[in-house]
Amino acid sequence: MSTTTGWRLLLGLALRRDRVLAAVWIAVLVLMSVASAAATPSLYADQADRVHAAEALNASPAIVALYGPVLDVTSEGELAMTKMTVLYAVFVAVLFVVVVRRHTRVEEETGRTELVGGTSVGRNAPLLAVAVETLLLAAALGVLTAVGNAVSGLAPSGSIAFGALWAGTGLVAAGIGAVTAQVSASARTCAGFAAATIGVLFVLRAAGDTGPEWLGWLSPLGWNTRVAAYGDTRWWLLAAYPVLTVALAAVAVALRGRRDLGSGLLAARPGPAEGSPRLTDALTLALRTTGTTLLLWTLAAGVLGVVFGMIAPGIGDLLDSETAQSLIDELGGELVAAILSVVAVVLTYFAATVVAHTARDETDGRAELVLATGTSRGAWFGATLVVALVGTALLLVVTGIGLWIGYVAADGPGIGNLLVAALAWVPAAWVVGALAVLSLAWGTRWSVLAWVWPAAFLVLGMLGDLLELPAWVSGLSPYAHVPSLPSEQWSWGSSGTLTALAVALLLVAWWRFRERDIH
Repeated sequence: MSTTTGWRLLLGLALRRDRVLAAVWIAVLVLMSVASAAATPSLYADQADRVHAAEALNASPAIVALYGPVLDVTSEGELAMTKMTVLYAVFVAVLFVVVVRRHTRVEEETGRTELVGGTSVGRNAPLLAVAVETLLLAAALGVLTAVGNAVSGLAPSGSIAFGALWAGTGLVAAGIGAVTAQVSASARTCAGFAAATIGVLFVLRAAGDTGPEWLGWLSPLGWNTRVAAYGDTRWWLLAAYPVLTVALAAVAVALRGRRDLGSGLLAARPGPAEGSPRLTDALTLALRTTGTTLLLWTLAAGVLGVVFGMIAPGIGDLLDSETAQSLIDELGGELVAAILSVVAVVLTYFAATVVAHTARDETDGRAELVLATGTSRGAWFGATLVVALVGTALLLVVTGIGLWIGYVAADGPGIGNLLVAALAWVPAAWVVGALAVLSLAWGTRWSVLAWVWPAAFLVLGMLGDLLELPAWVSGLSPYAHVPSLPSEQWSWGSSGTLTALAVALLLVAWWRFRERDIH
């Protein structure tokens, strides 16, 4: 029997399992790219305004470190895709790491790979199946992005190059996920190793764009900018992505043959012989199992806040035209409010992470073990609520503090209390977090919706503005009811209504969870 026997069956199963996750994620990425492509022409009156904006962007080291430089300041496409080329490419990478981890390390950890391996399925079939799946997903993402950008008015040839570099980024990320799945001994450490690798690549790219240029060539994210999709395109550089992907895949296959099924090349550290007495409390246990995740999210929120705070004072140079300033006024006035509107959506995903972890505990049988002790069902479920919602609020507080530190460091003019501006988004984030908890309460198979709610509301708001939909359609998003602080005043009515809605959703979730069986 071949080591890849049965890979087609596993591919069909993987595609079926990922049909919602992959479709939603790809749709959000494509819509963001299309929205940016369609909105850019209306921001600037003529090419002179666009050139001025691109030059101002390149003059800010903080912006270049975050987004990358605009290599061709005369190109409308380069300016339109500034954020998409590097920053949003990180979200592309995350999707592919999630897919590879889900069908390799997670399957081994749960024992399903061993179960499938007991049939006529080859040893390397799971790895080959997920490799083919990522090829299909990368092709879909690349084609849809290229078509969407071209239809939105950008150059067709540049759109093809841009779609190809996004697809290439996804394939490289899949290779990174495959290698880290062999090195790590658990799904959690696999995610940590992959995230750390992507973080290092992002830092190398930022260092190369703001310092020695050769450092940027060491990172695939640095290649994204250097391809110059909408400028003097380096078509030959697009070949580097599949070459690196094949190399990473070869490393993954080699490492797969040097370890036992279920283990990693780096062995997991054994825990203490006896657990702490404090872990008998459900909330303490939840904090213990999500503590590292919360710490990493907190550090990321702080850094993100500082970086955006340093960028905000100089953004006026990028929006120097009357048309652009008018649009910003319509969207809420201050750039800080616009930044928080996006950051709040991203940070809401912490609640989704907690919900997903709780769902895995239930499906893998760990919840049943906890409930077999003196821990009540309500206490166990309540611990998830507290960690998810309080953790999200904490992240927004840290972001507000980071914004203030960065804004002050950049000598920005007084615009109001940035911490209060961040806190204004807490009730909306709680509503979305409560919907994620309600999805879990309805059943573990519905917990995947925890990842869908934030993206769905973000896309709803973007499409509402772009297509000028009726106000009630955009109003379906909780984020649409948050006042644009610090340019507007705090609204107790809006905050109170959103908080009451979150409480109502949590009560429904509590009732539903008490009524259903534990799986």
